[in-house]
Amino acid sequence: MTPRRGKRDEAIQGPRPETQGGLKKTFASRPAMEARPVDEIPEGSEWQYEPKWDGFRCILTRDGNAVAMLSKSGQDLSRYFPEIVSAALSLRAKNFVLDGELVVPVGGQFSFDDLLQRIHPAASRVKKLAEATPALYLAFDLLKEGTRELATELLSKRRGLLEKFADRQFPKAVLFRLSPASSQLKEAERWLMAAGGGSDGVIAKRLDLAYQAGNREGMQKIKKYRSADCVIGGFRYAEKRQAGRKVVGSVLLGLYNGDGLLHHVGFSSGIKARDKVSLTDKLEEVQQKQSFTGNAPGGPSRWSTKRSSEWTPVKPKYVVEVSYDHFTGERFRHGTSILRWRPDKRPSQCTMDQVKQKVARRFISDILTKT
Repeated sequence: MTPRRGKRDEAIQGPRPETQGGLKKTFASRPAMEARPVDEIPEGSEWQYEPKWDGFRCILTRDGNAVAMLSKSGQDLSRYFPEIVSAALSLRAKNFVLDGELVVPVGGQFSFDDLLQRIHPAASRVKKLAEATPALYLAFDLLKEGTRELATELLSKRRGLLEKFADRQFPKAVLFRLSPASSQLKEAERWLMAAGGGSDGVIAKRLDLAYQAGNREGMQKIKKYRSADCVIGGFRYAEKRQAGRKVVGSVLLGLYNGDGLLHHVGFSSGIKARDKVSLTDKLEEVQQKQSFTGNAPGGPSRWSTKRSSEWTPVKPKYVVEVSYDHFTGERFRHGTSILRWRPDKRPSQCTMDQVKQKVARRFISDILTKT
């Protein structure tokens, strides 16, 4: 089975793994277990619950003096996280395979923006960031220890072996942590409610199954979605015409900060085909030269394209309520979904304080302090 390329992997450029000791074959023989999105936390004694971390999934393999760190799509991460490679080599265990998550702690939480900065082509920049913002490896599964293959064991057994491995190996390895797990539904519900600042939901895994490499049969993910009222500050035309004319492909969303500046915070492209012509007429009627007075779309970034800078500003008149999963770095991390139009809301009511998240400080603090 060919591993699917996830959204987070799209930011990870570089060669496929070419590591020592034939470790480049690791991913082909053992792709990461996938998660099936569901709306509610499953109940039952067959489930184990874990926080869903907002980082890079990573299968880490050590074979003697060689270390491989592979993303969910099989991309090589080791060159971007040399401090984790060094930490793995400092462990007493010489041969093991872990499944876990790479995160970067900043200010008592995990910062995805700082994590993304680590994916840089310049080795000097990677070295500097590794020293300034070292990553952590949060281990949540043990797939091999020594010569013993554990992926065929049930999770109920693997978890106990992982905890013993962590007790022996992690105390002196400051960049390795054991990710928490619980069989209690109430604990999972608390994790879900506290999502933010580095966790974005809950993972539920089947205790009565072996490691489900490359499929979604043994794991489910539940995210906490939020909503916010946003101003439409502009739009982009779709690439394809409809009814012989250009139509809106996505709307650009804005929120006001405390100084009254309208910042571009994201977009929504989930517009029904039957609504595009009328929406285009509606927005073209209120075109103007400028809308966003703070951060504007189309700024330079490593992912910018010519098309991403082509947008049409409109008068900040219309308000929509959108659903989203993450707001970080003053923007929605992913595209949003329009829930409804809000003619009852004034644009000035669309402020940043709607999207402030309470960080899950208790259990993230536990991770950072290794308790």
